[in-house]
Amino acid sequence: MAARETATAAERSHYSYRQSARVEELDLHGARKGVYAEVRDVIFLASGEPSERLVHKPESRLYRLRMTGEDFRDVREVQPFLFTSDQLWAYQVKLQGEETVEGEPCYLLDVRPRQTFAGQRLFEGLIWASRRDFSVVRSQGRAVPQIINTKTENLFPRFTTIRAKVEGGFWFPVSTFGDDVLPFRNGPIRERLSIRYENYQRFRAESEVKYEDR
Repeated sequence: MAARETATAAERSHYSYRQSARVEELDLHGARKGVYAEVRDVIFLASGEPSERLVHKPESRLYRLRMTGEDFRDVREVQPFLFTSDQLWAYQVKLQGEETVEGEPCYLLDVRPRQTFAGQRLFEGLIWASRRDFSVVRSQGRAVPQIINTKTENLFPRFTTIRAKVEGGFWFPVSTFGDDVLPFRNGPIRERLSIRYENYQRFRAESEVKYEDR
């Protein structure tokens, strides 16, 4: 599975796409208190180097929640988690059984960090890997570690990431969603998370990929 994920990550690195992230802060009855939203294009420069571009100024009207460096890193690395071979040392993996998801017969794997250190952002949860070719088709869990000390708390919601097939038979992340109550010391906060990964286009060396604002 890790070998297939490594191939998937290598293939995805040749694609441009649009990533739309939205965090809603709700009260426990479901009324919206605040929101953060941003849209970024992952593009390639004329030199062939990958780059990111904000499509427009982010909407930032959160009430009690704050977007931290860890949150932004999780959006890029943990929510679309690709379990490549170079990460195997950091995790313990246990087979939990077999299930069918997204029309694929899958192995269900429990994935947990062996240990976490300050500054790390790791995945903890479940992965469904196709029995046909070991492609990951779904992941469900949270980013760890939670960051708690005497003065501050930085808590992270549970989420599910769905993948879909692109050309070549690889499965790329297409959507992440979560709805979780975070137990802060000064009172719980409900967070709703939504991320979309759209318009996958394979980079061709002869042209630069750009998107027009919507």
